Amino acid sequence: MTEYGEIEAGQESGELEQLHETSGSEAGYQSEFGVYGQDHAAAESTSLQQGHHMEYTDPSGARYEETDFTNYEHSAVETDSVFAAEGSESATFREFGELNALRAQFETVFAQGTVASA
Repeated sequence: MTEYGEIEAGQESGELEQLHETSGSEAGYQSEFGVYGQDHAAAESTSLQQGHHMEYTDPSGARYEETDFTNYEHSAVETDSVFAAEGSESATFREFGELNALRAQFETVFAQGTVASA
């Protein structure tokens, strides 16, 4: 014949914890440089006028006249320029992070018995 000793019943609980982490970063850089130039302009103007006038009268009145003229003009314009322009520079940096925690609880029911023999 079999006798039963103790029967134990109970409940057990446990936890499962999971941690999930995500992180990252992003960086950017932009640079623009350099516009250089040189300009040159020149202009010149020259004007020359020359004349001669002569007058002579008959042998009875003997008159003589002479005129000389010279007119000279000169203009000069010159322009030189050198220019330089330098552009822009920018930098960006971004960071992000994410943390997720998952916790699950569970319960189990158990029964345990011991058998005693006589």
